[in-house]
Amino acid sequence: MADPQPAPSPPQRTAARGFGLTTLVALAAGTLCAVAGTRAAVEVDADGQAAAMVTAGTGQGDALTMPLVTSLALVALAAWGVLLVTRRVVRRCAAVLALLASLGLVAAALVALGDLRATVEDALTQVGATGGASVTGWFLAAVVGGVLLVASAGLAVVQVPGWPEMGSRYDSPTGEERPAPTEPESALDLWKAMDEGHDPTDRTAP
Repeated sequence: MADPQPAPSPPQRTAARGFGLTTLVALAAGTLCAVAGTRAAVEVDADGQAAAMVTAGTGQGDALTMPLVTSLALVALAAWGVLLVTRRVVRRCAAVLALLASLGLVAAALVALGDLRATVEDALTQVGATGGASVTGWFLAAVVGGVLLVASAGLAVVQVPGWPEMGSRYDSPTGEERPAPTEPESALDLWKAMDEGHDPTDRTAP
C-alpha cells in the first residue's frame, strides 16, 4: 500500500488558492477583451438621419471596432496557457509576456478611442451634420478587462515562483529506463557465466 501523501501546509494552500483565483480572473478578463474588441467601441451621437447614415457607413468593414485589442487579448490568453503548463524560467517569461500584452491592450484601447471618434466626426462632416461619438459598453468592458489582465499578470510576475507547478511526471520521456545489470553472486555463478561464453566482469552483458 502506498504511503499517504502529506497534507499541504497552510502557505501551500494559500498559494494554490491565489494561483487558481488569479488564473480564473485572467482567463475571464482576456475572453471579455477578445470579444469586446470585435464590437463597436463608439456610437454616433447626432440627429436621426445623419446618425443613421454615418452608422451605416462606418459599420461596413467594422470600422468602429478595435481589432488590435482582440489580438493582444489572444496573446495574453496564450501566455497564460503557457504559464499553466510550464515551470521555472519559462513560466516567469510567460508571465512577463502576459503583462506586456495586457499593458499594450489597455494602451491600444485608449488610442483607438481617439481614432474612432475622429472617424465618426469626419463622417458627420462629409454628410453636413454636427455631432460626435460616445463610448459604448463594449469599450468600457475592454478597458475594465484590460485593467484586470494587467493586475493579474503583474501578480503572476511577482508570485509565480511560489505558485504550484505541474509535476515532472507530465514531462515527455527522455529515454527508456534500462534495468541495472546483475552481478554473479557466487564463484559457481562466475564459472557458469564463463562456460556460457560471457565475461562475468562485463557489466553491459545481458
